[in-house]
Amino acid sequence: MARGGRSKKRIARRGVMFVLSSPSGAGKTTLSRMLLKVDRNVKLSISVTTRPKRPGEIDGHDYHFIDRSRFDAMIKRRELLEWAEVFGHYYGTPRRPVIRALREGRDVLFDIDWQGTQQLREKARDDLVSVFILPPTAAELERRLKRRAQDSKSVIGSRMGKAAGEMSHWPEYDYVIVNRDKAEAFSEVRAILAAERLKRERQIGLSDFVRSLQAKL
Repeated sequence: MARGGRSKKRIARRGVMFVLSSPSGAGKTTLSRMLLKVDRNVKLSISVTTRPKRPGEIDGHDYHFIDRSRFDAMIKRRELLEWAEVFGHYYGTPRRPVIRALREGRDVLFDIDWQGTQQLREKARDDLVSVFILPPTAAELERRLKRRAQDSKSVIGSRMGKAAGEMSHWPEYDYVIVNRDKAEAFSEVRAILAAERLKRERQIGLSDFVRSLQAKL
């Protein structure tokens, strides 16, 4: 028992599957990195992918880079919570580390598209909190894609062409943020996560906590 009768023991809770989705270039990856930097209770779900590594990426840190045959085997063994094909490459979320983190009361961050989010919703709706990030304008989206200098002009054109279809899925998400300003959007992301952590149904230790309070009255 802490000084003054205050207990430092936290109420046990189940973790949140926290999804950030957006068209390429709208900011989900930047916001994800910012959240991981400031919140130690958030664990990044590291996807497996069949695409080649980009400059600066590290296997096991950014993605688990695997070949197509191994990816197909993981699907058959139901080792993936979700998977999708994006621009000719396959991406998926390993099941085991996510379930372990949720049971330990840690939140798992997902940087995935609408297809993956839809699959997660079908399998674990009670644990899922989904946020869709929109760009302020189409021109700004194109500017951001060019600024990161990771793709050729043809790939940027493909991403811009696909963006309209991706954005049509915004009504399927719990929350929508327009990323006009990075700091403002990040503040909104943190507010959403803070509120979701406090939901009664996620605080699995509340019943015991309230009973202990009642016993001392």
